[in-house]
This record gives sequence, structure tokens and C-alpha cells, in this order.
Amino acid sequence: MSEKVSKDVKVHMKETQTIMELSQIIQSYDSEIILKKVVQGSVHEANLKSFLGLINLRLQEGDEIEVICIGPDAAQALEEVETFLQP
Repeated sequence: MSEKVSKDVKVHMKETQTIMELSQIIQSYDSEIILKKVVQGSVHEANLKSFLGLINLRLQEGDEIEVICIGPDAAQALEEVETFLQP
């Protein structure tokens, strides 16, 4: 049975961090990890394990996003993403 967890997170990354680093870190999780961001009234969604999707999402410092994790290790994956985005 897959678990689903989600949380709204404000992006605060160090200058030395990149979203690509986060994507590499979470590759070991079995869960799907989706980031949702609203831009000018439109919802943009990207799978955190997809480099192309992340590039199109264009996360910036201070962005408000929703992190959605679905799978057997969803809670741990969500915690990992939150820790990375809010050091």
C-alpha cells in the first residue's frame, strides 16, 4: 500500500545548492516526488526525479511550492526534500 504525504514549503536554498543536487539525493527513494508551483495563476508540476521537469519549473529563492510524495517511503522522502529546501 502506497502512502501519500504533502506539505507546503518555502524554498530557501544556500547559494551553493542546486535543485539538481536534490534530484540526485532523492534518486534512492522508491516514492514519486512531485513539486507544484503556481506561476501567474497557472499550476506548474514537475517530478523531482526528472531533470527536464525541474528545469522547466524554474525554482527560485522564496518560491512557495507544494511537495507531494507517493510511495512506500513517502514520509522519509518528504523529510529529505524539506531539509534540503529549508537548511
